[in-house]
Amino acid sequence: MAVPLLQTLRIGLYVVRQHFSGVKRYPLVLMMEPLFRCNLTCAGCGKIDYPDAVLNSRLSVADALASIDECPAPVVVLAGGEPLLHRDIHEIVTGAIARKKFVYLCTNALLLEKKLDLFEPNPYFTWTVHLDGNRDDHDRAVSREGTFDQAVSAIRAAKARGFRVNINCTLFNNADAERMAHFFDYAHSIGVEGITISPGYAYERAPNGEHFLNRRTTKELFRKLFRLGKGRKWQFTQSSLFLDFLAGNETYQCTPWGNPTRNVFGWQRPCYLLGEGYAKTYKELIDDTDWDSYGVGKYEKCADCMVHCGFEATAVTDCLSHPIKAALVALRGPDTEGPMAPDLPLDGQRPAVDNYDRLLTENLQRLETEGRANNLHKLAQG
Repeated sequence: MAVPLLQTLRIGLYVVRQHFSGVKRYPLVLMMEPLFRCNLTCAGCGKIDYPDAVLNSRLSVADALASIDECPAPVVVLAGGEPLLHRDIHEIVTGAIARKKFVYLCTNALLLEKKLDLFEPNPYFTWTVHLDGNRDDHDRAVSREGTFDQAVSAIRAAKARGFRVNINCTLFNNADAERMAHFFDYAHSIGVEGITISPGYAYERAPNGEHFLNRRTTKELFRKLFRLGKGRKWQFTQSSLFLDFLAGNETYQCTPWGNPTRNVFGWQRPCYLLGEGYAKTYKELIDDTDWDSYGVGKYEKCADCMVHCGFEATAVTDCLSHPIKAALVALRGPDTEGPMAPDLPLDGQRPAVDNYDRLLTENLQRLETEGRANNLHKLAQG
């Protein structure tokens, strides 16, 4: 199964406890970016143009584990940037597992075989390899030839060592449903246990912003893909109702606090995809963020977003409220023929605000101040 039974039970119990305790905003997944530096320059990435002072910054092991302790999410996703460029990433993984967190390390796999000896198979640990389709589609998406073959080799090596391996697949507007269907078949044939799928999010500073999907196109693409998937037994890592949402059968608002993000700047407001400010602590993020200002129909930058990190938590809550509906969708698959659910109206959304330069200046100043403080501390210790 795509999600191990232990994880399903633990997360299910956690969600039920939060729900019946009356907690309004609780996290499911902590998205942690211990660095922004990457060894690829993907055209759809919104982080590769940071200055070197930012790209050279790292979350320390102590800071990463303290953040995991702050946030009660049962799942920790280590992303980036490329996490395997962090020289202490294995210590962060080990510390998170010791805290009984389910850890997913997202990687482009270029360094995976080289770093395998730093990790051990564990029921709480899964590699998530970034693969956006077959050889041609993937290499085009990441702007480098040969990466698909390296990723497949790394998947085989990790499987041979006893690790769980999933793939994370982002679909852009040039995705072809039939090619993706054959790719999903191939992924399972090489031992991939689960597939995380998502439409690409239009990062405002991505080098190539022309290949992102709008909402209607997203729904049509996923309907065709799920139609082709009938009877093929693909294993997705997401809830049945999130897949139903991708197929246009649910009208959902995002739940940005469901996947809070911690990176080198702090706790990112409001979500993993949208940097509108930063909090110093998880509590400050939850208590002081103006959550009602964000979401589809509320803010222009959110208009076309249907990404799992925003809507999976919404779908999980709906599964809890409507378990029979969720079970029927899981059994039959998303409807691919009927009328689509109405979309949220966009006529009342506030216009997008460009915060990049202001936030970058503020964070560069803070990083410089912290760097000086660390140097003074090292000198004092002698």
